[in-house]
Amino acid sequence: QVQLVESGGGLVQAGGSLRLSCAVSGRTFSSYAMAWFRQSPGKEREFVADISPSGGRTYYADSVKGRFTISRDNAKNTVYMQMNSLKPEDTAVYYCAATLKVYISGRTFGYDYWGQGTQVTVSS
Repeated sequence: QVQLVESGGGLVQAGGSLRLSCAVSGRTFSSYAMAWFRQSPGKEREFVADISPSGGRTYYADSVKGRFTISRDNAKNTVYMQMNSLKPEDTAVYYCAATLKVYISGRTFGYDYWGQGTQVTVSS
């Protein structure tokens, strides 16, 4: 069974930065397309960014483009998201997700595995 464990969330002031990590168990990490989603109270889960299995392709939601960067280290079975210039509206629980399905940029459904989430709170 594949397990995803997020870390790196916390409380930060507006304009600050955080780096989220998602460690993935299993020996086939390099075959998974990975993504980050987020969900705020009372709102639907929202796609944030994704990355192809090799790391050569990435895609971002318009709301985070230019501020967030997704990356991965296949040797460490880990995907990251560097979040800069954080805004109060970025406050949410952030989840990583994995799929063996063919990589499609901006995929919002069909993920096979999910992490438990990490809270990010941005104060104004």
